[in-house]
Amino acid sequence: VIRKENEPEVMSPHDPPTLLVLYGSQTGTAQDTAQRLARQAQRRRVQVCLSPLDGYNVAELISESLVVFVCSTTGQGEPPDNMKNFWRFLFRKSLPVGSLSRLDCAVLGLGDSSYPKFNFVAKKLHKRLQQLGACTLLPVGLADDQHDLGSDAVVDPWLQAFWDKVLSLYPTLRNVLPPSFTFHFLDGVSEQTEDRLWTDPPSSAPSPSQPFPARMLSNRRVTEASHFQDVRLIEFDITHSHMEFTAGDVVMMRPRNSAEDVRQFCELLRLRPDSVFTLSATGSAAVPSRLPRPCTVRHLVESYLDVAAVPRRSFFELLASFASNELERDKLAEFSSAAGQDELHGYCNRPRRTALEVLADFPHTTAELKADYLLDLFPEIQPRSFSIASSLQAHPNRLHILVAVVQYRTKLYRPRRGLCSSWLASLDPAEGEVSVPLWVKKGSLRFPVQKERPVIMVGPGTGVAPFRAALQERIAEGKTANVLFFGCRSESKDFYFRTEWEDMRSAGHLVLFTAFSRDQEEKVYVQHRVRENAALLWDLVANQNACFYIAGNAKQMPASVRDALKEVFQQEGRLTAEQAQEMLEAMERTGRFQSETWS
Repeated sequence: VIRKENEPEVMSPHDPPTLLVLYGSQTGTAQDTAQRLARQAQRRRVQVCLSPLDGYNVAELISESLVVFVCSTTGQGEPPDNMKNFWRFLFRKSLPVGSLSRLDCAVLGLGDSSYPKFNFVAKKLHKRLQQLGACTLLPVGLADDQHDLGSDAVVDPWLQAFWDKVLSLYPTLRNVLPPSFTFHFLDGVSEQTEDRLWTDPPSSAPSPSQPFPARMLSNRRVTEASHFQDVRLIEFDITHSHMEFTAGDVVMMRPRNSAEDVRQFCELLRLRPDSVFTLSATGSAAVPSRLPRPCTVRHLVESYLDVAAVPRRSFFELLASFASNELERDKLAEFSSAAGQDELHGYCNRPRRTALEVLADFPHTTAELKADYLLDLFPEIQPRSFSIASSLQAHPNRLHILVAVVQYRTKLYRPRRGLCSSWLASLDPAEGEVSVPLWVKKGSLRFPVQKERPVIMVGPGTGVAPFRAALQERIAEGKTANVLFFGCRSESKDFYFRTEWEDMRSAGHLVLFTAFSRDQEEKVYVQHRVRENAALLWDLVANQNACFYIAGNAKQMPASVRDALKEVFQQEGRLTAEQAQEMLEAMERTGRFQSETWS
């Protein structure tokens, strides 16, 4: 085999060499960088030796395989004190031209471009090593203290490029970091499902580790068919669940990946969905208790691995370690690097590309993935929370939620979908029994116990959900001083619970103000209705000790309503802007002003 000039010699992948890190440092900066490189090697389970250049027997260099030189430049282009002897030896004219032909090496210089001989030592060392026949794996790194980000602006991507090159030379190093778990596939074992976890009614309140399988009774769209937004009112049967909740509480659930995503994932990774396995930990991590034992691949992918999430940088770092295809490896390495974060943002975060779509974009690397690494690559599906939209006093043994089905477009061909809302929308109890594992958590909203104290609630869109629960509860308890500001786009398309509000108003249990933003030329929002009813609100807050609540989308609405309320205080209470702000802050401190918003 004839090696082209400056091309690395093909080494046996079975025995990666010891990495030698030699440094020449005057003030300690180069030493610190060399130590950082050595730590990176240790994390990759690479044997490493670290030494100042003058502490190393330079005659041994002829027999080394892999060396990184990290050196600074002092004064007028002079080498640091702890590499002067090495420097003199290496520049002897008597050294044979091909004496370092077995050496793969790289040079990283640390300098300051305000000096005329910027990184002179690193440049000269790099050139001399090439003259002596060494293969330089990378262009010389020229870190500059004058850069806005300091020397790390060059050091970070240079170190990443070095490891990418080393991993391409010694492929076995890609797999040196052991997986957290080992999969043991079982032959002849029938499929087990999570349903076996709830064969008996629970004896205590459901929890994250023991949710209650609530039967879905109805899943009804409550927006008009032509409306762009699909919003569902979903009802669950929680009989025998021991669930207790009050207005303001939230229900928790873990969504599942779609059948299509499960199928595609298994195809890409060449896994059989009905394969059965058990897990064992390779280190100190505990085997996830939420997974059945044994478990099927289908259940793991459907209910545990968050394959539909937008992956983080660490996903690309781990994926890069498996890549042998050069094009894919280079792109994954770029996405993993500090310098490639803008590129990664444009590829992944901005268009909301999912981990599953990334796998499809890197088919060669995906084909090399081992099942053992699945729990390292993919995070666990996290529980989602929904405001409970009903009261047990009005609907015993029932729990309602109001869910906006998230769907939007980016530059990608397929629309982006919210995992939980899309999963819930796909469930149809009319086609057969459907159960959803649930548990309840205390919410942030607290409603007054005093019967006479009024409550003012501002809940546009699905933000009205907790206020439906509050109104049902309060009316059942004889608390009738209730004011609701509800806003949506159109009276005919997304006016949630219209008949319920009208019935409450007719009975004298509710004062209702509505804002339909798109039903007239000028857009009208709930904050406008707050300003219009300044006299009523001031009387309720200042004279009747009312509590004020906001729930809904966290974009502009909460701040706009706060500002409108402060204007009410200024206008009706003759307060200065500072006094109005102080009054609102005092209400917050005492629980008379509360908000629950989400993005």
